[in-house]
Amino acid sequence: METSAMSLLPPIITIVLALLTKEVYFSLIIGIFSGALLFTGGDFLQAINTFFSIMAGKVGDNVNILAFLVILGILVAAITKSGATRAYGEWARRVISGKKSALGLTAFLGMLIFIDDYFNCLTVGTVMRPVTDKFKIARAKLAYIIDATAAPICIIAPVSSWAAAVGSSLPEESRLDGFAVFLQTIPFNLYAILTMAFMIFIVVSGRDYSTMRKSVDASRDEVQIPAEYKDAAAEESGGGNGKIIDLILPLVVLIAACVYGMLYTGGIGEGKSIADAFADCDASTSLAMGGFISLIFIFLLYLPRGVVKFSEFCECFAQGFKAMVPAVFILCLAWTLSGVCGTDYLNLGGYVGLIVHDNAAVAVFLPVIFFLVAIGLAFATGTSWGTFGILIPIALAVITLTPETYQMLVLCIAAILSGAVGGDHASPISDTTILASAGAQCNHLEHVATQVPYVLTVSACCIAGYLVDGFTQNGWLGLATGFACLCVVMFVIKMKVPAAE
Repeated sequence: METSAMSLLPPIITIVLALLTKEVYFSLIIGIFSGALLFTGGDFLQAINTFFSIMAGKVGDNVNILAFLVILGILVAAITKSGATRAYGEWARRVISGKKSALGLTAFLGMLIFIDDYFNCLTVGTVMRPVTDKFKIARAKLAYIIDATAAPICIIAPVSSWAAAVGSSLPEESRLDGFAVFLQTIPFNLYAILTMAFMIFIVVSGRDYSTMRKSVDASRDEVQIPAEYKDAAAEESGGGNGKIIDLILPLVVLIAACVYGMLYTGGIGEGKSIADAFADCDASTSLAMGGFISLIFIFLLYLPRGVVKFSEFCECFAQGFKAMVPAVFILCLAWTLSGVCGTDYLNLGGYVGLIVHDNAAVAVFLPVIFFLVAIGLAFATGTSWGTFGILIPIALAVITLTPETYQMLVLCIAAILSGAVGGDHASPISDTTILASAGAQCNHLEHVATQVPYVLTVSACCIAGYLVDGFTQNGWLGLATGFACLCVVMFVIKMKVPAAE
């Protein structure tokens, strides 16, 4: 389809409706169908056919992710039924001294699990939610901590599914080593670095503001649990005689199995190095393999010891699937919206690419232009991978590659990656945002509303940093500028915002 400004309508309609109605499913369906109508020229029946054709393709392409989500839901249900979650919560209440310690441990785990953002969101939420609930920490606050350490840590970790995705985004004809370029962008990925610094400040200072403060205050006496997660909360304590080891061992096996799955699908058995295996891995297949191995392990760990009965273990299949239905449904719709905006349909990325290419005359503004365009595109489409997949080749086309312009190219790619994570972080239709909500069992739109002010705060500091990058072509000066701006912001917040009780 020929690119036009009309391709912006579906994501705009979805986001505006979501903000107005607070109903994410309805908003996504209307946004997708409006895109299908645009593509088919208003043919109602053909638009319905297009809607479900795109959904079928997207679900088929991502079936391993859906399988992993369901398996993880089953694992959580089994661990909960064993009583291990209750035992862990009782231990944590004795050992962890308060809210700051609980949030600090959540942030630490989020930074530790850097292999994949999907895995990060759900694992950290599963482990820490019982603890944060004990200390009456708002689910929206937990979701923010999870989200702020998921994609941001993955995009600066050399060994992750994201590193492989970035490396593969560089066209082969560029003759650049994608992994080497990715490594050079790490210190200049301002959004990822500043977000984690800001998140640590929020945890340590306890100074929440804007919509997040309202959620924190609402949960001061009792954690506000969304209606869709009430049943899961009622079953949270479990009735088995499981110990803390019954929680720790399955999670260790899950992490180890997923990591080995990445090495296996990347060809470690064919003689490839660890770095090459991670770069060539199939992350979604690896997660599904790791989850299935963990499911077998937990069966062998629990049943012979009588931690749960066979009938109770089988009940976990339906319970686990039920717990993941909200995340699965939103993901399927978000992928479909991304599809209708994709190259084969409305081609939103192509339209954005033309705008960038036609307005790239002022070289010193390129980093900040790419950053802002990446934020907008990732916010509208809900995909950071798709965003840098579109914009990195454009950056290579705009900047004629010579030894003198190589540093500018690195800075522009860093700005693209930074903006892609920032836009994805704020987008209500982003899969990572959806999974952070699911991991924290927080209302999805509440998570988005409470997180956006923090995203905007950090993004403003990044803009200053990338402006300095463009004028000086020195990424370290841009990083220093971004940090300086963030320090000023944190100082103002500390002076103006009272700490939570």
